[in-house]
Amino acid sequence: MADLKLKLGVYRYEHTEPLFDGRVAIDGVDATLDTSTLISDVFYRMAKGELDVAEFGLTYFLRSFDLDESPFLALPVFPNRNFRHSSLFVNVDSGIERPEDLAGKTVGEFALYGSDPGVWIKGVLAEEYGVPPERMDWVIGGTDHPIPSFDWIPQPVPDGVRVRHADADQTLGALLEAGEIDALLSVDVPRGLLDGSTKKIRRLFVDYEAVERDYYRRTGIFPMMHVVAIRRELAGIPGLVESVYRAFCQAKEIVQEHYRANAAKQHMAVITPWFSELFAENRALLGEDWWPYGLEANREAVDTFLRYHHEQGLSRRLLTAEDIFVPALLGTPWRRTAR
Repeated sequence: MADLKLKLGVYRYEHTEPLFDGRVAIDGVDATLDTSTLISDVFYRMAKGELDVAEFGLTYFLRSFDLDESPFLALPVFPNRNFRHSSLFVNVDSGIERPEDLAGKTVGEFALYGSDPGVWIKGVLAEEYGVPPERMDWVIGGTDHPIPSFDWIPQPVPDGVRVRHADADQTLGALLEAGEIDALLSVDVPRGLLDGSTKKIRRLFVDYEAVERDYYRRTGIFPMMHVVAIRRELAGIPGLVESVYRAFCQAKEIVQEHYRANAAKQHMAVITPWFSELFAENRALLGEDWWPYGLEANREAVDTFLRYHHEQGLSRRLLTAEDIFVPALLGTPWRRTAR
């Protein structure tokens, strides 16, 4: 029987590159792989039905579950993840020195209200610092380039939360530098901070690495931003989701093993000085599988995101992992080295 023809969309990360260059194939699938310089373009194509399997922002994916039946289910593959304390920026004249000082301030948020990093850090601000989203005003837009509203997905805003979109010619980075907003929540580092051209912007958590490492030690959570989604009508094809999941795992493991093997030579192929020391430090904290796939290795993080998403008014009901992941992969084994 001929292989099933499927269109796949995913960003070309180093841990998905083996899928693109042919080192890893998806058994039983004739896959056409596509990517984009803007990952939101992949999300858009998946939302519009142009792709069969795709990387999807978690909040974009979860918002579809407020429909009668979501057209998607998830595979426990998390191609994009990052600790998020580093995504909060403030104007130096705003009077914001601590997270608690955000109360009563105006905060910009990249792309949409309730972005993937936004869900995470808003949950942390509410849970650990007592500052829920309704205690701030929100302005949505692009960090260094104006972007229109992402009107191709649901845009829930709960009662009591004040949200507006930046004007068509405005950027959040410029608003922050000018003091027209007090803080910014963004996946992109504002250009002025990155190139040193402004003294008006700094990170809220100045020593963010130490804060994020402490967060992981306390919670065991390495926040995921994206998941891999499959169209619901394809999820029941015998063996398909297992084959796709296995391929993503194999691609990731090739890259992880490359870093493990090259530790003996102090990663001479890597251009970053002292990279081996950083790798060793991360390996000691995060374990041998520092970027785990599978549900059980990530259940606490998944459950936390689902809870935050509901608490922030972005999901009508509290979803569970069993609601959103393909049943065949609910028992995917977990592996984690003790810290």
